Amino acid sequence: MPTTTRTVLFHEVGGPEVLKIEDVSIAGQPGPGEVALRIEALGLNRADALFRAGTYYYQPTLPGSRLGYEASAVVEAVGEGVTELAVGDPVMTGPGIEMGAQGVYAERVVLPESAVVRRPASVDPVTGAAAWLTYTTAYGALLETAGLRPGDHVLITAGSSGVGTAAIQVSRRIGAVPVVTTRTEEKRKQLLDLGAAEVIVTGDAGTEPIAEEVRRLTGGRGAEVIFDAIGGPGFGGLAAALAEGGSVVVYGWLDGRPTEIPFNWPFTIHTYANMALTTTPDGRRRSTAFLNAGLTDGGFRPPVAEVFEGLETIQKAHHLMETNRHTGKIVVRL
Repeated sequence: MPTTTRTVLFHEVGGPEVLKIEDVSIAGQPGPGEVALRIEALGLNRADALFRAGTYYYQPTLPGSRLGYEASAVVEAVGEGVTELAVGDPVMTGPGIEMGAQGVYAERVVLPESAVVRRPASVDPVTGAAAWLTYTTAYGALLETAGLRPGDHVLITAGSSGVGTAAIQVSRRIGAVPVVTTRTEEKRKQLLDLGAAEVIVTGDAGTEPIAEEVRRLTGGRGAEVIFDAIGGPGFGGLAAALAEGGSVVVYGWLDGRPTEIPFNWPFTIHTYANMALTTTPDGRRRSTAFLNAGLTDGGFRPPVAEVFEGLETIQKAHHLMETNRHTGKIVVRL
């Protein structure tokens, strides 16, 4: 194995321009319980942008912080005690990575075996890089946390995001009915094509029209589950779309202002962090089995907004993510 690898680092927090490519030393062979990977494609996530800007829930270690959770890769070597993976296996990264020290924006990385899951041989690297975090988040939040059931209506905010589009397909797979919000009319057809039963275009109208429309679509009952990426002051109006006794799962806080919680009828609010599921052996086993079944039979089709070619395009890829104009994932192919 090479002893250095091209790696994306940043030495100060800020916009995409802080990302630099440098040669970084890498272990010649993985240690016990580790695997050495050659990266094929990187999947960008909102968490990456927040971490780069210093606004994620934990801080980068500066100078010289790494970046990135999610990649498709091929196993190049395995350390002592690694039994589930072998040289040549196609894999995906994600579970339990600490980005500052273990970020995967690089040509090669060495990671703990627990941070790597198998990728079906039929799944290409770009698809794999767009799948792991989004679908396991939707699976863990909707099925394991909220208990979404066939026939339930689920209201999905930020529907054009990577997790939002995955949530549409996860809901459809179990027979639930996904109702999706987006800010612009131009994304409506894309979301319907992905399986949304209804799309509510909000523009700048706020959350009250969302609740009214959801109640109209459900005959006055409301949605059994709300899957929210936003939080903030509008949360109270959004919760008015919830059926009595329903559940809200908040998995992101895109609106950093205080969140208003209504107390008008019984319901349950959950916050969700994917690592609570995917860093445990049983949770990783269940979520990976669900994901790979959908990828293998074609039920899961992660939409890819754009594929950038080469590690040197990482700033351009992050600039696109900052615009919020895309639907689905942004991928950088190495």
